[in-house]
Amino acid sequence: MNKCILVGNLTRDPEHSTTANGISVCRFSIAVNRSYTSSNGEREADFINIVTWRGLADNCGKFLFKGSKVAVCGAIQTRNYEDRDGNKRYATEVVADDVEFLSPRGEGGAAPARESAPAARQSKQVLELEPIDDPDQLPF
Repeated sequence: MNKCILVGNLTRDPEHSTTANGISVCRFSIAVNRSYTSSNGEREADFINIVTWRGLADNCGKFLFKGSKVAVCGAIQTRNYEDRDGNKRYATEVVADDVEFLSPRGEGGAAPARESAPAARQSKQVLELEPIDDPDQLPF
């Protein structure tokens, strides 16, 4: 069985893109604190690469940013490739099945959806309410 659950904070803004076949992919890394401290009393962290696909990738690209706290559930995957210089490289990453956004929107360093999100592009209107003097006019 290949299953892992991680809780951590994004180390940088996610990289959202689309494959040649039109499938959304989002890559980011999270810092996961270790449960113990080093000999000098500092808590160390591991930096884990995460990959999401399709609708989950769209949501991660839209709502996550550097510092966001997330819980990731997925499978560990290793792959190898050749870099531009012809050197063989290896990569280990978590292919996420589920990403829970743990940072409340607007709190703890969290920001609302990016400006590129359709809802964020629309101008926000504040409706002014008229006071009701007669309590019998209330619908409840």
